[in-house]
Amino acid sequence: MLNEMNHIPDAFLETKAEDLHELLKAPTLFHLDGIIKQPLFICTLLHGNETTGLYAIQRLLKKYQNQPLPRAISLFVGNIAAAKEDQRRLDTQDDYNRIWPGSHHNDSPEKDMMQIVTNIMKKKKPFASIDIHNNTGKNPHYGCINILNPHGLVLASKFSDIAVYFTDPKGVQSSAFSDFCPAIVLECGQASDKSGEDHALAYLETILVMNDLSSQNSSNLKLYHTIARVTVPKTVSIGDGSDNDNSDLNLNTLLEEKNFHQIKVGSEFATINAKKDLLKDKLIIVNSESHEDITDEYISCDRDKLIFKKQVTLAMFTTSERAIRQDCVCYFMEELHIG
Repeated sequence: MLNEMNHIPDAFLETKAEDLHELLKAPTLFHLDGIIKQPLFICTLLHGNETTGLYAIQRLLKKYQNQPLPRAISLFVGNIAAAKEDQRRLDTQDDYNRIWPGSHHNDSPEKDMMQIVTNIMKKKKPFASIDIHNNTGKNPHYGCINILNPHGLVLASKFSDIAVYFTDPKGVQSSAFSDFCPAIVLECGQASDKSGEDHALAYLETILVMNDLSSQNSSNLKLYHTIARVTVPKTVSIGDGSDNDNSDLNLNTLLEEKNFHQIKVGSEFATINAKKDLLKDKLIIVNSESHEDITDEYISCDRDKLIFKKQVTLAMFTTSERAIRQDCVCYFMEELHIG
């Protein structure tokens, strides 16, 4: 189910994400020659509705249509079936950014494909790996890394003054590639915001002409560490906040404006249906990176409200039910100081 090509079809540079399935037919790994032979690996559309990376790459390649690339590029274009439907993933699919080597997911043709892509690229010894994503909720642009090494920190610092270090969830592309090259995830805000596309393009152009990462400085970086992931059980209904809503849980929509802000003790996380028995019904689950349930450490119930018990910094908070069901409500973070 994987295409591998040594050229970009001319039509690719103008094709919208929702139409790529007609052009490519399957996920595709392109290898493009450049002046420096060691390739830069770029990954996009692992989530079909996160289109910023595709459009930034199209703009980048248009600039070099009539001249050689400064460095070779290997480009992986992922979930074109979900892109057709403007969805993160189809209901019949695994998440394309949870099935790379190191994943706990069951075996599948898609998981085998990610192993093949990883094997191919490991042999090519990339200069760096860049996986481009969008957020559902409102977030600043930031980078994510999985290993705390100087080259990864430099990659992150070239994109933003803030970065997130995480080790869970497993099976993400950046973590798989971190075993053999510096790797980063770019979180470029919401797909509808063109500033993310401009920012990703500028970043790709910067990294493409770099000769090394060793002599660079990352002292500008404010680094966060993911400490927990917040999910809603499938049996719990999520409301839209309207007055006559009888759903089990209504998230505090104001928190969408508070990503990368520290949330004070006593702040409201959500309102809950007063008929629910909280001793029996767990309405949200806060899991640590080691998959321990630490809900009671961070969230308490005060009448019909769920309240923060600890100060915490949010990332990726969203009220989109589809995004919550396919991934999570948000992440809890703390600032990390490297000695």
